[in-house]
Amino acid sequence: MSTCTEFAVFKVAPQNMARVIELSHAIFNEMNAQQTVITHHQVLQNTKQTDELCWHLTWLNKEVAATTTQNWPSFNSTAEFQSLVGENLYYGHFVKAH
Repeated sequence: MSTCTEFAVFKVAPQNMARVIELSHAIFNEMNAQQTVITHHQVLQNTKQTDELCWHLTWLNKEVAATTTQNWPSFNSTAEFQSLVGENLYYGHFVKAH
C-alpha cells in the first residue's frame, strides 16, 4: 500500500500562532498514541501570508488517514486548536498519481 499525504491550511492570528503550532504537535502525538499512523509531519508557515499555517503529513496509507481523521473531534487538543484557528482554508489527502 502506498502512503498518503495530507495538506491542511489554516488562518491563524499572530497572537495564537505559537500555541497553535504547539497544539498541532500534540494532535500528531495523540493520533499516533495507539500506533504510528503518521510517519512524517511538518508545520509550515506561508512566506507571503504569515498568518497561514500548513500541515504536511505523511500517513501510512489513505485508509488509515480516513479512519483517523474521522476521529478528529475525539482528540484532547482538537477543541482548543479549533478555537484558536480563525479559518480552515484547505484540507485534502493525496496519493501518488499513476
